[in-house]
Amino acid sequence: MTDGISERQHGLLVSWLGGFTVVTDHSWPLQDTTVLRVETPDGCQYIVKASQTSHHIRREIAAYSRGMPALEGLVPTLAHAAPEAGLLVTRYLPGALVAGSIAEVTSDTYRQAGELLARLHRPAGTSASYMRSLRDRTNSVLEKAGRLLPEDTVRRLSEVVAAVEVSPVELVSTHGDYQPRNWLHDCGRVKVIDFGRADLRPWVHDLVRLSHQQFLTHPELAPAFHEGYGRVVETDLDRRLWTLENVDQAIGTVVWAHRVGDGSFEQQGIAMVERLLVRNHVLD
Repeated sequence: MTDGISERQHGLLVSWLGGFTVVTDHSWPLQDTTVLRVETPDGCQYIVKASQTSHHIRREIAAYSRGMPALEGLVPTLAHAAPEAGLLVTRYLPGALVAGSIAEVTSDTYRQAGELLARLHRPAGTSASYMRSLRDRTNSVLEKAGRLLPEDTVRRLSEVVAAVEVSPVELVSTHGDYQPRNWLHDCGRVKVIDFGRADLRPWVHDLVRLSHQQFLTHPELAPAFHEGYGRVVETDLDRRLWTLENVDQAIGTVVWAHRVGDGSFEQQGIAMVERLLVRNHVLD
């Protein structure tokens, strides 16, 4: 169960943890990252993440280095890290995944998740280039989607992106994949894991997936989340950012899922794209 860990990474783990045994392999087949829950002889449990190529390890280490104050017990605690070796160890955070459980359709889960996200979203300054860079990246991904989506769909999305006025924006420390598959529930408390997509972005970035998934099928959950978070998309700048983030994540889902051969995820991305145009989701 340690086949995905290199000799160098294994040596570092032994130097950090001593002897250890693998409890569970949580690795995803489509991700070039080995994720193991391990236990040391003294009974302590850890989550080990190792990769030879994935940039997600370095992103997660960077997220911890920026700090997560006042969140002890609600996020994993960093134990060891070697970004140059693509290796990260956190203390095991108890809890069961929210995704697939009754907690996934419970309003209190989303109120707590909103409160937790507000605490995670620490201010990170103003960026004069973020919107322009996001627009350019979205246009680049749209070009790659040319053979995966109808020509008229790509054209219309390009027009939507071109119409967005860029301006300076406030950045925060976003999670990057904030949804129930990365939430835990434990004795009535919601916790969050997996900071492999964390980065400095506008606050609306972390709401896109929820708006196309849980908030779509259970609209009563959105008010609870926003009550906890304390903010909704309402200003002109919020709406412009919401438009760009939605298009970027929708198109990015289609292109990435197609590249790795994940047909169901590709269809999810296509549904996101259709929603943007048919139901004006970007203006909700």
